Amino acid sequence: MSVLRADEPTPAEVLRAEGGARFLLTADHAGRMIPRALGDLGVSAAELERHIAWDIGIAGVTRRLSALLDAPAVLQRYSRLVIDCNRPEAAEGAFPAISEATAIPGNEGLGAAAKAARRAAIFAPYHAAIERLIEARGRVVYVAMHSFTPVYCGVARPMHVAVLYHRYPGFSRALAKLLRAEPGLVVAENEPYRVSDESDYGVPVHAERRGLDYAEIEIRQDLIQDDAGQAEWAARLARLLPLAAARLEEIKPETKKE
Repeated sequence: MSVLRADEPTPAEVLRAEGGARFLLTADHAGRMIPRALGDLGVSAAELERHIAWDIGIAGVTRRLSALLDAPAVLQRYSRLVIDCNRPEAAEGAFPAISEATAIPGNEGLGAAAKAARRAAIFAPYHAAIERLIEARGRVVYVAMHSFTPVYCGVARPMHVAVLYHRYPGFSRALAKLLRAEPGLVVAENEPYRVSDESDYGVPVHAERRGLDYAEIEIRQDLIQDDAGQAEWAARLARLLPLAAARLEEIKPETKKE
């Protein structure tokens, strides 16, 4: 069975491929589409509006940020419940049978062939689009855009924004410092998630393997669920990302990678 039909959108929405900025923006969970061949995965329409299906608000922030910076961006259109495009194939959650407390019947007992078909139809073309942009542009600053739910499994998350990193924290820490200087913001580092080779794909594969500077940004979803919030955060990041890059350039090359 073909996962995507000929008239369905490709997974990767590419913006400003020729943009002049040094940044490359990605949004692994920008969309919540489900291929028609998979129906609704047995999940109600109300559940598919929730954070379990996508990163609420991040598509709007990323599109605005791309325009403000004149930066290329790649947004992934299909729901993370079909396949999580920020998970290695063997990772828990790549094809979730349960997300938070919601069962995903369409993923229960999913066989190797079905997983491979989804990966070939959605995961591979999306990441190939990112690869092409990096290869064409050289040493980009990789910015992975995400959002997180204010409450997960009953536990509140007080931070407004988080910056995540793994091996090469220089750019991420510079950005976190600038965010902390913004009035009224609660800023976290490596919370509520951490980046690892086992749990993540985008940063470890596209950025760290190439030795690129990067940041994975997580914005709380209630802050960007409407146009006003998305515009506010896009404007903030359009101002701070170039400052973080400039500060990093001031560091001596031998101490740049911590």
